[in-house]
Amino acid sequence: MTTPVIELNEARRIYPTPQGELHALAGVSLTIQAGEVVAIVGRSGSGKSTLVNLIAGIDRPTSGTVRVGGSSVEGMTESARSRWRGRTVGIVFQFFQLLPTLTVRENVMLPIDFAGTLSPARAKDRATELLARVGIESQANKFPSALSGGQQQRAAIARALANDPPLLLADEPTGNLDSQTADKVLSLLSELGARGKTVVLVTHEREIARRADRVVSLADGQIAEITHREVARG
Repeated sequence: MTTPVIELNEARRIYPTPQGELHALAGVSLTIQAGEVVAIVGRSGSGKSTLVNLIAGIDRPTSGTVRVGGSSVEGMTESARSRWRGRTVGIVFQFFQLLPTLTVRENVMLPIDFAGTLSPARAKDRATELLARVGIESQANKFPSALSGGQQQRAAIARALANDPPLLLADEPTGNLDSQTADKVLSLLSELGARGKTVVLVTHEREIARRADRVVSLADGQIAEITHREVARG
C-alpha cells in the first residue's frame, strides 16, 4: 500500500471570535492517494476553505495532524512551510491571480524563480512547455489582460505546475467560466490526475464534483459523506 499524498487525522481548526469559539473544522480525518481527483463540496461556512488552507500549509490545525507528501505540515516554521509549499503544492485560484505587469510566460516562471528550482534559461523552457501542455503556448508573450477567462485559468494551471508539485489544489477553478470553457478546464484537471498528479478540487457545483474520483461533502466542519466515482457519476 502506497503512502497517501494527504493524511489528516482528527484535524481541528478553532478561531476565536467576539461571540466565542468558531469551530471551522471539527475533527476531520481523511486520506487521499496519488493520482486521485477529489472534490470537496459543501455550503458556505462548511469548512471547505479551512480544509484546503490546512492542506496547503497556509493555516495550521488547532489540534490533530496534517501530513502532505510525507511531511508534517503543522510542525514546520513559517519559512520552512513557504519553501515546502513552493515545491510540493500548486494552487489554482478562482480569480486566476496572474500578475498583470508580467507576460503569461513570466507568470508561469515566477514560482520557479521563487523556489530556485531551475536556471533562468531552463525556467523559460519549462514555462513554454507547460503553456503548450495546457494549449496556450501562442499566448506566452501576451499580458493576462489580453487573454480570455478560460485562457487565464489555463495559464494559472500552468503556473501551479511550474515546480512539478505532486499536489494541485483548485479553489472554485470554474466559478468565473462559461460552461463550455469550464468543461475544458475540468478535462485538463482530470488528465493531470490520470498522469499521477493528486488534484483536490473545491467547488459549490455538484455537477462539476461528479467528474471526480471521490466527492467529500462537508457540513458544519465535519465530513458528512464520501461518495465514490461509481455512485457520484450515476
